[in-house]
Amino acid sequence: MRIPLPRPLPRPRSLAGQLFAVQVVLMAAVVAGCAVFAYVTDLDQAEETARRQSTATATAVAGSPSVVAAARTADPSAALQPYAEGLRRRADVAFVVIMAPDGTRWTHPEPGQIGRHYLGHIEPALRGATFSETYPGTLGPSVRTVTPVLSGGRVVALVSAGITIERISAQVREQVTALLGMAGAALALGGAGTYVINARLRRHTHGMNAGELSRMHDYHEAALHAVREGLVMLDGQRRIALINDGARELLGLDEGVVGRSAADLGLPAPLAGALLSSEPRVDETHLTDARVLVVNTRPVVGGERRGTVVTLRDRTELQALSGELDSQRGFTEALRSQAHEAANRLHTVVSLIELGRVDEAVDFATAELELAQALTDRVVEAVGEPVLAALLLGKAAQANERGVELVLTEDSRIDDGLLPPGLPARDLVTVLGNLVDNAVEAAGGSPQARVTVTVAARAGDGELLLRVDDSGPGVRPADRAAVLGRGWSTRGPGRGLGLALVRQAVTRASGTLAVDGAPGGGARFTVRVPLPRPAAGRDGGAA
Repeated sequence: MRIPLPRPLPRPRSLAGQLFAVQVVLMAAVVAGCAVFAYVTDLDQAEETARRQSTATATAVAGSPSVVAAARTADPSAALQPYAEGLRRRADVAFVVIMAPDGTRWTHPEPGQIGRHYLGHIEPALRGATFSETYPGTLGPSVRTVTPVLSGGRVVALVSAGITIERISAQVREQVTALLGMAGAALALGGAGTYVINARLRRHTHGMNAGELSRMHDYHEAALHAVREGLVMLDGQRRIALINDGARELLGLDEGVVGRSAADLGLPAPLAGALLSSEPRVDETHLTDARVLVVNTRPVVGGERRGTVVTLRDRTELQALSGELDSQRGFTEALRSQAHEAANRLHTVVSLIELGRVDEAVDFATAELELAQALTDRVVEAVGEPVLAALLLGKAAQANERGVELVLTEDSRIDDGLLPPGLPARDLVTVLGNLVDNAVEAAGGSPQARVTVTVAARAGDGELLLRVDDSGPGVRPADRAAVLGRGWSTRGPGRGLGLALVRQAVTRASGTLAVDGAPGGGARFTVRVPLPRPAAGRDGGAA
């Protein structure tokens, strides 16, 4: 026996469908309520209008001299019946009844009723008052007005004019029919407008219901805060529409940035330009004061520009490790070149010995040893920081291999323990390594290619001085303001990050970076970083 599978539960109606149903019901209720209110109001107004119309007709008849005259004749009906019927048709009332003070009818729309007693109240009229009432008479229920006909202060006749309730109801039905037609048209027009609006809402919500939208929002919020990479969404006016925790951390922003323009966030100009650009950006490297960021942007386009999605990746640690790797690679190349040169010199010494020229072999080996040892001794004596000394020795070997002489000035000296804590060894390698590399490349191929390095940090100076001069073509004065920015390079695209990293490291250490012309031609880059002041001892001297 086959067991029937349970039927799947129907999918809840979409949010747009629910709103449409609610709006249609509300519109129908409002239109029905307005129709009932209008019907009741029109009915009251119709009865009041009938009362005023009957009162005007009755008082007009009572004030006619011909009625007073006819009431004194022996046969009042003969004169008053044609008069009353003509007036009834002209006044558009149901009846005009003229009667004797005892209630005997002299006129009536149905001639068979003449001579019979009037159905209704006449007592107030006999006392000289005009009054209105609703009473079921011969023609059916009617709104009627009864007024006396006075002659010499005496009631000589009574006049009653009225409009039947059936006629009033017919008038109200005509008005209500027109009202219902207008209400139906309003309901249809409102329903059509509501359908159009909800169809657009359905497209924007992709047919999802409220529960699905709520779950999507929860997942969206969880994913937004779980992603470590930075995510920024800008609206069509380049204002921050959404930003996650990673982006706020990478850009150094607070939680109140939503709604602010990207141009007002205080970001570096190149980074702000990338955020404001209408063109997509792919894996662009940008620098803030403390980080190296990889930026990707993509515009959100749907018939019109709706905004931009920006992703940010932190490349600071990777860039630092890459710089250290480059330094290690440079040291390796320097060792390789030194080993190569040492092998050549060793072969020369061995050959001289084999040729029996021992004295010349000793002189050659001693001269080469003195040249290599002189630079090492000079660096070690002047630079007490081991990382900086190793960097200078490695860069000297690299420069020598490329035909560039690296010279350490006589006034270079770094006392032990004076380097500022805000400039760690990694940043020191970044600053001096990039400056020397750029100087070696600039000086390469020039006559008497030379790079002059000054490193000074003395207890009494109060600052760390790093100065690198080269004998290259130099930097034009017009380019000196832009040379420190990301992407500026004379060696083609894809370069120009080194000086930007130097400026970033110097800024972190509260220092300054300047570019000028070297005294002998070429360029001069000067870095100054403040040193901590030595603490004073109890006797007022330096501790």
